[in-house]
Amino acid sequence: MKRKQAVESFRSAAECIGPIEPEMSLFALTRGQFSMIDMILHTLDQIGPSHVSVWTWVIADYEVDSIHSLMVRNELLSATLIVDTSGNEKLMSRLPILETWRATFGEQSLKICKNHAKIARIWNDRFRVLIRGSMNFNFNPRFEQLDITEGGPDFDLIERVEEELPVLPINCSRAEAGKASQVGQAFENSQLKMFDGIKVWAK
Repeated sequence: MKRKQAVESFRSAAECIGPIEPEMSLFALTRGQFSMIDMILHTLDQIGPSHVSVWTWVIADYEVDSIHSLMVRNELLSATLIVDTSGNEKLMSRLPILETWRATFGEQSLKICKNHAKIARIWNDRFRVLIRGSMNFNFNPRFEQLDITEGGPDFDLIERVEEELPVLPINCSRAEAGKASQVGQAFENSQLKMFDGIKVWAK
């Protein structure tokens, strides 16, 4: 039976999401009491050994700890991390954890691109769970939103895009990351001219 729900959550990821069920669809609004990593761990607890892919914008100190916690989970059959360039100086400061990630899960397990999406796929022979929301890995006590679905074309779309992303060196240029992300195909050059000379928002 397909379960469609919309909930306002003041509690944990486990209490908000509940059991992972076939064809489920859940929208929730939270006050930031849990993060993306909590949803991933709850899903793993629910469905057992699985493959995982995670999209995140930036890797801050909390994210480093969270990534470590993922790497030591016995339930991971494979794992992929998709991260934004975030300026080479920031990304290079996380070089040890990124190198360890690639050493643990393989060369294809780290994709660097122009990314602001917060997405996780968790799948095995029985379930294909897609999580997307406004939160990163970190605890952030403010309004956050999330959607979780099991199966469907949304899962397939993210899977295809992940597979199309090339493997780039960690110290790749912004131009290389932009090309890999195909962001240039979203606008005509004439549309971008209006932004010439405007300072990019400081990250």
